[in-house]
Amino acid sequence: MPLSRIEESTTRNEGGVEFGGGRLAYAPGEATVADAMVRRPKLLAATATGGDVREFFLDDHVHAALVSDGDRLLTVVERQDLIEVRDDEPATAIGILSGRILSGRTVGAGADLWSTWTSMTAVGVRRLAVVEDGRCVGLLCLKRSGRGFCCDAGVWARAQERNNHRGCVPQS
Repeated sequence: MPLSRIEESTTRNEGGVEFGGGRLAYAPGEATVADAMVRRPKLLAATATGGDVREFFLDDHVHAALVSDGDRLLTVVERQDLIEVRDDEPATAIGILSGRILSGRTVGAGADLWSTWTSMTAVGVRRLAVVEDGRCVGLLCLKRSGRGFCCDAGVWARAQERNNHRGCVPQS
């Protein structure tokens, strides 16, 4: 489903962006990216390969692979980056990296949430790695609807639901 462009609201009655499991921001300056980010994103180790990233993307909720060395973000890989990539190719060679700054795939924790949201919806981006001093501190995950961000509790609940379904074996 394509994202619709969301213009900045001039009144509080036009709705806002949801974050933090039900809070709303209606205008610039009301929240930061840190208020809305998932604080424990799944990370791939620096030793990950193209095959590991492909396997990571088998979960249809995963839209970006964050490759790190400890908490230092090395690269962000998206599905389209895997075209013509060998399974044994290092993941660190796949994602977009411009020097030490990842181009278009990161945002600072202190960035304004409203401005980030409007930018993300304008260009159709759903995931941004959240970084501070080169460290990955979170992941900003725009919901499929484009009207809000995923929260830790929602991600945890979805993971538990998947685990419960996998582990469900009918008793005879």
